[in-house]
Amino acid sequence: MKYFMYFLKGIIVGIGGIAPGLSGSVMLIILGLYEKVVKLMSTLFKNFKKNIIFLIPLVLGFATGVLLFSKIVNFMLSNFEFHTRYLFLGLVIGTVPLFYKQVKKNGFNNKYYFLIALGAVVGLFLFSVNKNWFPVVTNPNLLQSILLGVAVAGSSIVPGVDSAVILSALGLYELYVSSLAQFDLNIIIPALSGLIIGAILISTVMHFLIKNFYTITFSIIFGLFLSIIPNVLNASCYITSVHLFLVAVILIISGFFVSFYFEDVKANNEKIKKMFTKRTV
Repeated sequence: MKYFMYFLKGIIVGIGGIAPGLSGSVMLIILGLYEKVVKLMSTLFKNFKKNIIFLIPLVLGFATGVLLFSKIVNFMLSNFEFHTRYLFLGLVIGTVPLFYKQVKKNGFNNKYYFLIALGAVVGLFLFSVNKNWFPVVTNPNLLQSILLGVAVAGSSIVPGVDSAVILSALGLYELYVSSLAQFDLNIIIPALSGLIIGAILISTVMHFLIKNFYTITFSIIFGLFLSIIPNVLNASCYITSVHLFLVAVILIISGFFVSFYFEDVKANNEKIKKMFTKRTV
């Protein structure tokens, strides 16, 4: 049962990995698994069998979530982009108080608000003001293919960093999408090596920072996460009528409550059950 729950949580993480504005690592934080996963990744070979047994159902769930929902999300964005993006905005906003709770977990005072603001300002500059640091890569060499894997690993492991945003900034997003669509092994194989190496190295760094500078690290990451929220919406999301305004508000509220529900499914199910029990008595 325990491993099945890890599988289900992996599906939620996978959905976070493909939803605009969210990331798998943020969902791991909300589900209370991030620190454990980073620790296991950074010490993968120290207790390989035990670590793999924990990671397999989570990874399988993640892959299932990506495979099941990537086409759904793509269809919704292609046909109902306005509605989909406002729903995702609600989902992202709903994770803010949950993420903030994790930031404050190990001691917090007013000085850390400066680090949150600093992270938000840096993130706005990198991800909104200066979106494209490098020219788009179309015909990569070996080093650029490996860098693609490292970039995917970094954007997946560091919370608050949207994969699509960071890959676009590095000029690698189009390469990432096209190589997967065409199943180009000349790019995918070196990218996978970069992904594995990057995942282990970046997890090791994150584990060290969390272990020794928990509140500082999460304050900066929380600021980065806040800075990415505006990127959920785009030109298709302009509100031109009262009707669209009401639709947007309903979708944001719906997404917000879905995020809150998934913070603790078991506890929230009990609360809902008690509410209905009181009404029927």
